[in-house]
Amino acid sequence: MPITILPPKPSRPLNTHLDNGPSSRPSSSSSNDSSASGGADLDGDLPMTTQKPRHLTTTRSSLDTSIVTPGETITDDPQWMRGHGTYLPPASSAITSSVAGTVTRTNKLLSVRPLRARYTPEVGDLVVGRIVEVQAKRWRVDVGSTQLAALPLSAINLPGGILRKRTETDELQIRSFFAEGDLLVAEVQQLFGDGGAVLHTRSLKYGKLRNGVFVAVSGMGGGGGVVRSRRQVWTMDAANGAGQIDVVLGVNGYVWISKHVETAVEAEGAKAAGITNMEESVSATMYSSQNDRIETETMREIARLRGVVTALVENGLRVDEDMVVRGYHEAVEMAMVSAEGSDDIYLGGERGQQLAAALTGV
Repeated sequence: MPITILPPKPSRPLNTHLDNGPSSRPSSSSSNDSSASGGADLDGDLPMTTQKPRHLTTTRSSLDTSIVTPGETITDDPQWMRGHGTYLPPASSAITSSVAGTVTRTNKLLSVRPLRARYTPEVGDLVVGRIVEVQAKRWRVDVGSTQLAALPLSAINLPGGILRKRTETDELQIRSFFAEGDLLVAEVQQLFGDGGAVLHTRSLKYGKLRNGVFVAVSGMGGGGGVVRSRRQVWTMDAANGAGQIDVVLGVNGYVWISKHVETAVEAEGAKAAGITNMEESVSATMYSSQNDRIETETMREIARLRGVVTALVENGLRVDEDMVVRGYHEAVEMAMVSAEGSDDIYLGGERGQQLAAALTGV
């Protein structure tokens, strides 16, 4: 049987104008003015273009964010400073790209944001990770970075809210807190000189993850994906009688969607407003690996939320609270007009494109 070679499909343009939210999209009049003069966006990023990449010159009107490839000269003007993703060749002052990505400008600093890149930890980031190794006084956690992160035994809450120095007994019971394969949400507390991260789970909103589904998404570079936002963890009301669902968006591209379980602090309400009562509410159940019973309606809406997240990433859109909540409500409405009704949770292919078009207004 002969082999037929089909021509490649045109690549999908990147939606870099959505990185700062819908409000950062320029109006039609302003975009026409800027395109006529070749100007750049006022928010500091460079406007998107589908034309052939041009070298940067001294005039601001010639700046663009076309995709550059490794080894391609960005500019030879000495007024620009080189940033991440660029280098200076030997015996040359021309700023050259070291990765494939889009050119961004911050004042006089030029950098290249890679299209695909591994997560680079920063202090204060909320991440979702998986325990891959248990050592004497710490755990090694996979957070999607170039190195495994470290979670010290002294950086977790002990059952009962006990604040004391960790002893040899705690070291012997280290697997009773976290074992290999456990998922957790933590915060980056410190960075080593080689880029390794140190995590902590001292807050009550951090710790072991249960009763949900794990999603690893790509697009940590310029092609969409999870972005840093005001809230990375929230609880939302699901449709079709599914109750409440917790969503955790790790900055490292790992997402956790689970059934909301009311804690003792939430049950007591105002009586447990003090920090002392909150710490005392920490019990051994927070390190339990046994999942609670999840109703069928809740599992269906969790799967629908997962489809929304993957559809956003596949279509190059940012993943944050606003986009996920809007996308979920749009997905529920799309299911209502489907033949299967609320049981239709498929959001791939053309349905995912329809969801993205409804969110972007294209």
